[in-house]
Amino acid sequence: MEEEFYGTVKLKSGEEIFAKVSASDESNETVLLLLSPVVISELKDKSDRIKGYKVEPWLKTVDEDLILIKMTDVITVIENTNKDMIGLYDHYISSYNSRIGNYSKISKEMGYVSSLKDAVKMLEKLYNSN
Repeated sequence: MEEEFYGTVKLKSGEEIFAKVSASDESNETVLLLLSPVVISELKDKSDRIKGYKVEPWLKTVDEDLILIKMTDVITVIENTNKDMIGLYDHYISSYNSRIGNYSKISKEMGYVSSLKDAVKMLEKLYNSN
């Protein structure tokens, strides 16, 4: 296995992926190992100036961190040394990992649980009593 680096991978499908990348030979075939691959999109204002970036997981319906891609599906792999992109990626990955499994189920111990209709009635009653 090759050394890991931050890289941009351009696929034959046209997709551009940013991830920690390393190469490996698997049964006489070279594959890329992508750790937490993401897609980074530019956010522009009306005058077409870049205002920021949007980071999303490349595959949204899987929980796997490590993805294998055959080199036959790749146009090019470029090591990315842009500190802003690397920082953006690292921040996204650390915040994404801290959110996983951090959800609580709603319970009555958290406070009053009601339907929307009941909540509206209660708020209207409170509003009209003042």
